[in-house]
Amino acid sequence: MCGLNRNGVREAMEKSVEFLSQIDIFSLLSPEEIDRIIGLFKSHETDEGQILFKEGDEGNELFIVMSGVMASSIRLMDGSQREIAAFHAGNFFGEMSIFEKAPRSATCYCKKKSVLMSLHERDFYRMIELHPEIATKIMYRMLNITTQRLRDTGEFLSDMVHWGEAARKRAITDELTGAYNRRFLDDALESRFEVSRSRAEPFTMVMVDLDYFRNINDSYGNEAGDRTIIEVVRVINRHLGEQDVLARFGGDEFTILMPGTDCAAACVVSEKIRAEIESLDIFKAYGGPISRLTLSFGIASYPEHARTVQEIKELADQALYRAKDGGRNRVVCGPDRAGGD
Repeated sequence: MCGLNRNGVREAMEKSVEFLSQIDIFSLLSPEEIDRIIGLFKSHETDEGQILFKEGDEGNELFIVMSGVMASSIRLMDGSQREIAAFHAGNFFGEMSIFEKAPRSATCYCKKKSVLMSLHERDFYRMIELHPEIATKIMYRMLNITTQRLRDTGEFLSDMVHWGEAARKRAITDELTGAYNRRFLDDALESRFEVSRSRAEPFTMVMVDLDYFRNINDSYGNEAGDRTIIEVVRVINRHLGEQDVLARFGGDEFTILMPGTDCAAACVVSEKIRAEIESLDIFKAYGGPISRLTLSFGIASYPEHARTVQEIKELADQALYRAKDGGRNRVVCGPDRAGGD
């Protein structure tokens, strides 16, 4: 990259959160989510005619146009340059250098004085590590836009989609079950709770614990325990809606987030899951002391029980404790009212 002027852009940076929320690749993010990652981006000014990078250069940054016009060109057989694309405010370019670690396929230059934001490859991977849900949303929009862009030019998507999907799964899912992992859960809980609150919609958190799971491992072995966990995830997923999130919180503990669902509806779903799990004969072939599997559920909802993320976590955990203390294999919803449910 030619030396870019990184000074004198404080005003642009102050407006960057508002700006990013209006462009396509960040359209799935809330302002709070954008604010959490804005520090990973750098701002640059470019002057008309300035070359950002040349065809064949090593690339490790993607760029977003905040204002002005950037353009890309390729070298023809006779040595001349042909403009192939122009990038206006809100457009992004250079993503292939991150996804495929490919050299620059075109020369990019400033067609009209511009302000750009850039994301370095190392910071992109850092985003995946620290904020997997946010990175997933950005990658989803980026892949869709890039796919259409390549289709429009008659090209193929190559391995970018496969790489992106594999990276996404590794970052946010539990390897055994395919459910989301705890790292994803921590991020999803904050963001989806805030979205529900901003929309004045209910939000419910369900904590699920496999009853006496240690006894299953001790009696039948860890392999049987793994198969049990996988079967539980399969049953739970069958009862969840498209907006719901299932995450494996610990070895035998799961958390379900249900945006737009109140406590009563969550109790109905949980009871259906509980009943189906109890009816399974997954230990019949072992002929051992354990004949059935059961689950305990603790549920709390916004705004019915809790007003904050911390409150909903604490109340759901307390409800789960009461379910286990009350004999397990049951669904308990909300805070303890005067010593009773």
